[in-house]
Amino acid sequence: MITNSSIANKSKKSTLQSAKKKLSPYVYLSPTIILMTVLMLIPIVMVILYSFKDNVIMNKNPVFAGIKHYVDIIKDGTFHQAIYNTLYFTVMSVIFHFVLGLSFAMLLNTKVLKPATKSLFRVIYVLPWVFTATIIAILWRLMLNPNGIINYMLTTANIVSNKIEWLSSTQFALHALTYINIWSGYPFFMISLLAGLQGIPAELYEAATIDGANTVQSFRYVTVAKLKPIIVSMAMLDFIWTVQQFPLVWMTTGGGPIHATEMLSTYTYKLAFSSYNFSQASASAVIVLILSMCMALFYVKNQKAGD
Repeated sequence: MITNSSIANKSKKSTLQSAKKKLSPYVYLSPTIILMTVLMLIPIVMVILYSFKDNVIMNKNPVFAGIKHYVDIIKDGTFHQAIYNTLYFTVMSVIFHFVLGLSFAMLLNTKVLKPATKSLFRVIYVLPWVFTATIIAILWRLMLNPNGIINYMLTTANIVSNKIEWLSSTQFALHALTYINIWSGYPFFMISLLAGLQGIPAELYEAATIDGANTVQSFRYVTVAKLKPIIVSMAMLDFIWTVQQFPLVWMTTGGGPIHATEMLSTYTYKLAFSSYNFSQASASAVIVLILSMCMALFYVKNQKAGD
């Protein structure tokens, strides 16, 4: 005979089992959630709070300062220069990463080259991505030195008459730094686009040829159309990463000469560890965070739309 107590026990067991099923995914995710909270969420919240206080760390009892630091940064001419340099550096890098990456990917995907030649080219083309920022900075500083190989080749070929201070000139430093970043980052696009090209069925090109499409039309309506999701995703990720680029800039020019290569990352670093103005540095970091979050949200929306 079924009693009320047995029914109550069964309902309790079913409730506990359903609760365990609901909580079990969070138990498995808990190590990751704890790490992300400690290493990412808490520091972000602390930086945001610091940006609204008087100079923290240097003052024992910092007081609330409101949006004063944001106003000071927005009015700062160096900050304006850093925004311009960062946008130029980022936009040019993303564009040429795509152009070079797609060009080399198509070369490696062609049937004209032999497999051994393709393997050799893959090793050569991917080398810049293997080097660390430190090695890249040292390598290019030596080559772009006034007595380096670049100036030697240009003067020997009578292209220039005087040796150029590539990384010490306000006229050339930003362009030279952008070129270095383009050289070091295009393999990321190349590898991703090469994988995309190898996934395009040959039947699509055959159908385009039958329909009377020429080479340019096949490239536009087949190759680019199929690679579009990859291109958009890679461009947005590259934009986010390049905006935050710090090691390469710091080890090549340090933001100089005279703020000619000042980026938002170096501007924030100097505020914190050269001027010891940690509150303004926090405000600058929050602005960079907002810019990155806008691109990240756009990236997530694009991924959802693609799915």
